[in-house]
Amino acid sequence: MTTPRKRSAGAPRFRGDRGWRRLLTALACAALLTGCSTGSHAVDVNNGGEFRFVQGTPSGEVIPEGQRASAPDFSGRLLGSGDRFDSSQLDGQIGVLNFWGSWCAPCRVETPEFSEVAADLADDGVQFLGINVKETDEQFATAFVDRFHISFPSLYDPRGEVALAFRDYPANAIPSTIVLDPQGRVAAVYTGTVSQKDLRTVLDRLRKEGSAGG
Repeated sequence: MTTPRKRSAGAPRFRGDRGWRRLLTALACAALLTGCSTGSHAVDVNNGGEFRFVQGTPSGEVIPEGQRASAPDFSGRLLGSGDRFDSSQLDGQIGVLNFWGSWCAPCRVETPEFSEVAADLADDGVQFLGINVKETDEQFATAFVDRFHISFPSLYDPRGEVALAFRDYPANAIPSTIVLDPQGRVAAVYTGTVSQKDLRTVLDRLRKEGSAGG
């Protein structure tokens, strides 16, 4: 007969599967809060609550032209207006796709800075598009846009479907940014926050490419 193992006095008691579910939920919540508390960490929004670290393009660098792959087609509903947006509307322009959420602390710093850059380069062939993900209610995203006076449009993508379209790139991290060249190819990928200086450097390089090509 096997002698039952005694439970130590300080060990937590769990009754069946329900207790373990509570523990796992608590750990997942802790991971979420930790993952989105700094710019160097990113939260995975596509794999059911698991979190991982991913690498992107070095700060201020772009992918060489000969190594760029075409971005996938995507579409969705714009936050606020409800108008339909299709990725073909970015054709011929440098596109900056910023994946953000009102629940993400680093986004509260990065997104307003991106808004400044978007306003500065609006007439220079650069179009910013936010992709708002994993919101529990659209009103939270709308309030974020109003509070920080965000100048560029955003798709409302609570299920992360656009991020899934970019499955070959780390768009499943929040915040993350994907920069497209005028030919619709992925020219840079950044996970975590991107400084305004680094972003401007990348956009200047891509604009110079266009000038040289023209």
